[in-house]
Amino acid sequence: MANILQMHQQQAIATLAAQGWSIRRIARELKLHRRTVRQYLPPPRTDSKCTPLSTPGTGPKCTLSTAGKTGRKSLCESVTGVITAKFEGGLSAQRIYQDLKVELQFAGSYQSVKRFVRRLRQSDPTRVWRIEVAPGEEVQVDFGVGAPLLSSDGHRRRTWVFRLVLSHSRKGYSEAVLRQDTETFVRCLENAFRHFGGVARTINLDNLKAAVLRFDFADPQLNPKLAAFARHYGTAILPCLPRAPEHKGKVENSVAYVKGNALAGRVFATLAEQNLFLRDWEAGVADRRIHGTTKQQVAALFALEQPHLLPLPASLFPLFQEAPRQVHRDGYVEVAKAYYAAPPEYIGRQLWVRWDAREVRLFNERWEQVQLHRRLEPGQFSKVLGIGGGQGILQANLDYWRQRGESLGSDCARWAQGLAQRRGIEAIRSLMGLVSLSDQHSFRALNEACAKALAGDVWRLREVRALLQSREIQTQLSFSQTHPLIRDLSEYGLFIKTKNP
Repeated sequence: MANILQMHQQQAIATLAAQGWSIRRIARELKLHRRTVRQYLPPPRTDSKCTPLSTPGTGPKCTLSTAGKTGRKSLCESVTGVITAKFEGGLSAQRIYQDLKVELQFAGSYQSVKRFVRRLRQSDPTRVWRIEVAPGEEVQVDFGVGAPLLSSDGHRRRTWVFRLVLSHSRKGYSEAVLRQDTETFVRCLENAFRHFGGVARTINLDNLKAAVLRFDFADPQLNPKLAAFARHYGTAILPCLPRAPEHKGKVENSVAYVKGNALAGRVFATLAEQNLFLRDWEAGVADRRIHGTTKQQVAALFALEQPHLLPLPASLFPLFQEAPRQVHRDGYVEVAKAYYAAPPEYIGRQLWVRWDAREVRLFNERWEQVQLHRRLEPGQFSKVLGIGGGQGILQANLDYWRQRGESLGSDCARWAQGLAQRRGIEAIRSLMGLVSLSDQHSFRALNEACAKALAGDVWRLREVRALLQSREIQTQLSFSQTHPLIRDLSEYGLFIKTKNP
């Protein structure tokens, strides 16, 4: 059942319609549905000289001009309801014209539809309120097309200009870059704050992919790197609504100012050359101008705003990258063409890796750190074993095992040193075997065997093993002092005297 409006509401609809208000504007003002407003609109006024276009076949078409206009009546008047509905649905004039051609075989031109839609838009303007902030509260950020780079061989390369503006003083920072990825964006933000000598409390930006993963006005999902950067500098990221450039109009106009004043018609050979020019232009032109809105010099107003900025952190932001990695069969994960050892229990499983220019961190599925490595050059391994089973070059492995042998005792030390001097690299496995013998024999037994090997000038490990085994199979005999077969010593003396007169 249709809504029945009270009399004062019906009169309000009629009054506003008579003043030229659109259905959409009346519905918004009276908090009604557009269909309800359309139901109570007064019928179109006609006179005796013409017949409304909505009743074809009953008389000649009206060609009189409407009040306040000259010329013939627009062909769009016959499809006013259709055009209005599509306009309220958010369609552009070009899309409305295309639909009319297909759906109603509209005979008018695109320009007539464009003019009609323009009148609808002018009759329902949307007010945009100006936003001004206190010193140090906000910076606005955006990218624009920079000046091209022209190499010596004639190759042109496009650049982008990062622009950051303090919303109170309009002090700006410009930096030419080649990409708009997250790493570049974060470093540009950091360079701007370091240039200003402080940090604004909020950062107003649009929903570029390098910063916002999923837009939500109340709770946007930010790129983890940007979120970590904001925590490091103590600022807050506040993305504006999509397709709402008026929400960051200060930087929008500032980007146009850089493109039109600083970079228009210029070509640079290198990116460094363009950034050097932008730095000088900021100090010599942009900072000295009297801003059209504040009516003050930018540099003078920035001097008043700068003390209100938050202090800079003690260190630069450790910009990192992160990605999932599979632990290979040999126990390594590959990061930036280098290889880092993971705990053996994660072989064949997936870990999350976070790395920057200094270190590489491995995390499990619960984001618990399981390993920390220093950053390596491409092709390097965090931990490898040499020929001798240790780390480093062959000579380092030999020295390692010789020192392990020396730690077993003095005789073992002399035998290990002599073995290394006589046999060189060939001695490495014999030294490893000597150390492994300490798992089965005592230090005293090892040193006794090595002492005998030194006395016999023996330099083979198998001889040391034989000496240890012979020592084990020897039995200790005890001698009896009395026995029936054993005579007294005096009898032996008497026997000797009688036999040798």
